[in-house]
Amino acid sequence: MDIKLAVLIDGDNIPSAHVKEMMEEIAKYGNPTIKRIYGDWTKPNLTRWKNLLLENAITPIQQYGYTTGKNATDSAMIIDAMDILYSEKVDGFCLVSSDSDFTRLATRLREAGMKVIGIGEKKTPEPFIVACDKFIYIEILKTEPEENESATPSSRATPKNNVDKITPKVIRLISGSISDLADDDGWAFLGDVGNLIQKKQPNFDSRNYGFQKLTPLIKSIKNFEIEQRENTKGQLKLIYVKIKEKPKSRR
Repeated sequence: MDIKLAVLIDGDNIPSAHVKEMMEEIAKYGNPTIKRIYGDWTKPNLTRWKNLLLENAITPIQQYGYTTGKNATDSAMIIDAMDILYSEKVDGFCLVSSDSDFTRLATRLREAGMKVIGIGEKKTPEPFIVACDKFIYIEILKTEPEENESATPSSRATPKNNVDKITPKVIRLISGSISDLADDDGWAFLGDVGNLIQKKQPNFDSRNYGFQKLTPLIKSIKNFEIEQRENTKGQLKLIYVKIKEKPKSRR
């Protein structure tokens, strides 16, 4: 069953350039039944959004800035989110902003049993990121033409200037998650590993490192080995991953 999502966009805080890719990304996680964007539409900085709203069926919500230095848009979004929560019309929320002011809102929605997906720029503060179930960086949504799966490296997902380096910290995150789930022989089902990594670090996404999927990302790291197995019906290939054993040093 497709979950119903309320998409609430902070128009003052999010660039309009990749709205089409953003809506396509959101559709992967559920059906966006409510789509609203908040801002002061009398201001020229929101002009670029206007045509995109019609193309993507997003409802603009006018919010005047009554007081200098206070963000009325944030308040309007938070009030609407709580109204939608109590209406019980959706199963989850997608909060589109790079503003840490929505940290408490994300936490409150999750406490109420809602799935919360965050979308924002890489400058988004850590507290808001970790308050979400999943956080997606806008920078990775502008995709290059897809390459063949057999290409090396496999399925580069983002322009090279947006690709993060695979650091020792990332490798430790993957290794730790494999260890947490591994059987007696050290193998763990990759789907479970991906889910656990997401819980530990909501902004983890293979596309941050230039890979469309987790499998080619792990294949690119020499610390791990991958094995494909047929399921009991022999129709699907199940992918398992293991930490490579370090070669024993010769004395």
